[in-house]
Amino acid sequence: MRKPILSSIRPHASKVLAVLLTVASISAGAQGAPDRAFVGANVKRYADAVLAIMSYTAVPDVTTSSLSINNGTTGNPGFGQTQLGGGFTLSRTFPLYLEGTVAYSRYDPTFIATDGNEVRPVPTRWNTVSTTVGVGWDFPITDELRLRPIINGMVGRVATDLRVAQSVFNHVADANLQFLEDGALNAYGVGGSLMLDLEHYREHYEIDVELRATDIYIRSFGGTSEAVQGSATAQQLSLWARWRAPTGLSALDRPVRYVLETAYSHYFGGSAGVLGFNDLASVGVGLELDSSRYPVIVTRTRAMVRYVFGNNVHGVSFGFAMSF
Repeated sequence: MRKPILSSIRPHASKVLAVLLTVASISAGAQGAPDRAFVGANVKRYADAVLAIMSYTAVPDVTTSSLSINNGTTGNPGFGQTQLGGGFTLSRTFPLYLEGTVAYSRYDPTFIATDGNEVRPVPTRWNTVSTTVGVGWDFPITDELRLRPIINGMVGRVATDLRVAQSVFNHVADANLQFLEDGALNAYGVGGSLMLDLEHYREHYEIDVELRATDIYIRSFGGTSEAVQGSATAQQLSLWARWRAPTGLSALDRPVRYVLETAYSHYFGGSAGVLGFNDLASVGVGLELDSSRYPVIVTRTRAMVRYVFGNNVHGVSFGFAMSF
């Protein structure tokens, strides 16, 4: 069992892997990061924020699997994030749990360059790519409830892309500006998670519930530009639940199921408040097709629509998942 971004063992299958593709539109309130800063020490502050934002991609989470934040009324910098991931337990006799995610995010702050006389906005684009892996083991508490400790590791890279006229910088040159001009920030993270996994499956319905606590420490390394070295923590507590039941319709010689889903995440450490919120919640509804009767690698296909909301944040996402 897993939420759309991750799936583990079911009683009737030795291996289940879910893959999620999500597109979301989220609007945020005025608590987001400011969008103007003078080139100089403030670049380090923004880079720290990007490293903290990377912490959102370090943890598999349905509420942040896809975010797109852009508030034109307040001028907050654009931010977008997409996460693709999966996970599975090998078998009940050998309950090794493996998970992995790949994430991409884009952050578009605008700085101010000045030589003391002339002031000009400097638009930038910071692209982040990261991947997280996890290795765990299932300890059965009951036939339906398992305790799952997980060791997590991640690696990521932030690359800046600056496309403005060179004349803007004729009288402004320092290490921070050099980072803006095609600089890079490399980061790694180590930590772990502890999960309670409930799988209550009956003939006419299925219930999955997960409670997960995660703590991953992230810091820069290697070829990171000297001006923007730093660290952050990804600390998160999340609760996720899903109900599945037949609709009464059939397709592919199997029942078509409707899916109801809810999730809640609370962020601590470096993740807290970076995007203007400490909590995110979502509710979702969808349909699931079962193709397990046929000799194909995909056993289930699920489409979901979710409403995501939090403090000054709300939006709608569309998800697509497959189980193997």
